Amino acid sequence: MLHTRTTPAQRRRAFREQLASGRLLRVPGAINPLSARLIQDTGFDAAYLSGAVLAADLGLPDIGLTTSTEIAQRAQQTTRATDLPVLIDADTGFGEPMNTARTVQLLEDAGLAGLHLEDQVNPKRCGHLDGKTLTSRAEMVRRVRAAADARRDPDFLLMARTDARSVEGLDAAIERARAYVDAGADAIFPEALTDVSEYAAFRKAVDVPLLANLTEFGRTPLLDTRTLEDLGYNIALYPVTLLRLAMGAVEDGLRTIAAEGTQQSLLPRMQPRSRLYELLGYQEYAAFDSAVFDFTLPPGT
Repeated sequence: MLHTRTTPAQRRRAFREQLASGRLLRVPGAINPLSARLIQDTGFDAAYLSGAVLAADLGLPDIGLTTSTEIAQRAQQTTRATDLPVLIDADTGFGEPMNTARTVQLLEDAGLAGLHLEDQVNPKRCGHLDGKTLTSRAEMVRRVRAAADARRDPDFLLMARTDARSVEGLDAAIERARAYVDAGADAIFPEALTDVSEYAAFRKAVDVPLLANLTEFGRTPLLDTRTLEDLGYNIALYPVTLLRLAMGAVEDGLRTIAAEGTQQSLLPRMQPRSRLYELLGYQEYAAFDSAVFDFTLPPGT
């Protein structure tokens, strides 16, 4: 009630242990704190905060317009609502290496289990669009080193994302990934791989946990969990799935109300009030409130 039952340190340690287990972790992207609680309630391993989703929530495109303080504030709201480890997209670190260092500490303080940084320059683009521009490998190495030096909790996961596959080719992406690991990255996020053979090549070449980005309508095939387990990947990420589902339903609902003049036909598609209250823990709040206020003072007080 009101907050999680675990500390950020406990969640970071749990996430590290899950990664070390070798099994595939399934990580959907939350769209708000309540959806993070639902991700936990349905049995997933961790939750994720996508930069694209955080920007879209503000009515902005995913081109680097958000700030480190904005995402830290939203992250803290989410980590308060779930006992799952939460990962976050930290874009390019929101500035020079010194800004990246500050970003790491802001996100540590927000209760997150880890973050990923990417090797694009600003204005950045979605990883599955054309026209991306990469920073130099040396500059990204400085970015990763700054993040590693700024980290105070050694269990806070630093992941490096490389967008080099679609700009410089697969071999260059692998070489960049190796350099980022040498600079202090704990895990690698190879963006926009195009087939199973590329996933296998990355796994063979890089000896740290690897993330598979299973975003819809992009360059990457939507591989199932069995395939990813066989390939030896550690995280299956569904970053924007819930936003797309929710916004599709919202748009359909609005059009239905506009056309029919009532929401009556939409009721079977809605989450009922009872389920919402269950997720919110209404009963626990009511019990707490009753315990605080429903009492009789002893005589003479």
